[in-house]
Amino acid sequence: MTTASDGLVFEARDCSDAWDAIAAELGLAFDLAQQASRTPAPIVFVVDGDDLLGRRGAARAMVATGLLSASRTAAVELAKSGTPVNTLAIRSDTDPAIAARWVNNLLAGGTSGELVRLGTAHIGKALP
Repeated sequence: MTTASDGLVFEARDCSDAWDAIAAELGLAFDLAQQASRTPAPIVFVVDGDDLLGRRGAARAMVATGLLSASRTAAVELAKSGTPVNTLAIRSDTDPAIAARWVNNLLAGGTSGELVRLGTAHIGKALP
């Protein structure tokens, strides 16, 4: 997770299957997004694309899909202020330079409430 003058980037961390760990990760994301929205600063949640599809366990899937839902909800709530909120799904083999470029593109605005997937493991949108 980073906070900068250009916005908030929250990267989901691996967590245990314990409910407290899942709740802590989602709570941290919520608190930081609230802070960023007061600025208003663009927000990008970064998740693992396999986690969105439940391929790496229930806990990781809960965090990833929770962040995607939070992103879309925040995008609706912050639309009036023009604050973009998006989710970037990457894979473990994603080139960090490409991921950074996409984070910067999403922080620059122009789109909000979107899920951008990098990689070819899953073509198409996530479940709506």
